Amino acid sequence: MTNRKIRAALACAALALAAAAESPSEISVDLRLDEIDYVAGEKVRGVIDIKNTAPEKVSVGYSNSKDRLIVEIFRASDMSELERVSDRPFVAPFRVDTNEGQKLEVLLANHYALTEPRRYLARPVLIHGGMRYEGQYRAFDIVPGIKITGALQMFANREGLSREFSLLHWTRKGHEHIFLAATDHGGGDRMWVTSDLGALMRITRPTVSILPNGEVIVLHRTGPDHFIRSEFWSLPDALEFHTRELIQDPETAGQSRVKEMYNKAGGVKPVDRPWWKFW
Repeated sequence: MTNRKIRAALACAALALAAAAESPSEISVDLRLDEIDYVAGEKVRGVIDIKNTAPEKVSVGYSNSKDRLIVEIFRASDMSELERVSDRPFVAPFRVDTNEGQKLEVLLANHYALTEPRRYLARPVLIHGGMRYEGQYRAFDIVPGIKITGALQMFANREGLSREFSLLHWTRKGHEHIFLAATDHGGGDRMWVTSDLGALMRITRPTVSILPNGEVIVLHRTGPDHFIRSEFWSLPDALEFHTRELIQDPETAGQSRVKEMYNKAGGVKPVDRPWWKFW
């Protein structure tokens, strides 16, 4: 083969490789997280989006499935990969036929110990036909939250075990939210799932109360006229959300009624009381 033919063959090969590199993959996988930061103990929820234009279907989680879907997580500071704390599947079993797509919920804290405050990077990976299809890295932060108040629960039927509850606040999507975190001491330090209790208005200081029967009641103001009452059941081996109730503030509700009566009667408006002071 002459030098000219060799150069032509190499040029054709280079063009083919470049075209292959620029052509879109037959399978794409992406991860979208609900938030950019999470208070330590939250589930870290996201949605995995899979699109399949390959000639064969993608199948994950069934007895005859050869494909796998995982999410890899790295510390952003040194790109060291975290070890999984559970071997459970990341998502429920699914199939995606050719020219179809599917979105699947994933809870990253079910698979990794995401309690240390720092920045992390998450990447979805679909293994299909012996190839890895990788999504983009998605950054998120684990934050400690800012403590407002707390309470300690002791268990009469479990000697040495105590449960520390903390009310925390953190800004989320431009609004201040309140969170309930709980950690066990004395029976293996276990961190329970942290709950986002919703928007917080810092007029009245939130409270957390523990009743003898194991009920945990959190009361916080969510607006000028309303509180939210959140109830949890806390037992030695369980902590479960029970009910959430919107309660109208009796004081401001009375003021609103008086204002309404004055307005209808055409009388003098009552003086506004300062409800805006922070605790």
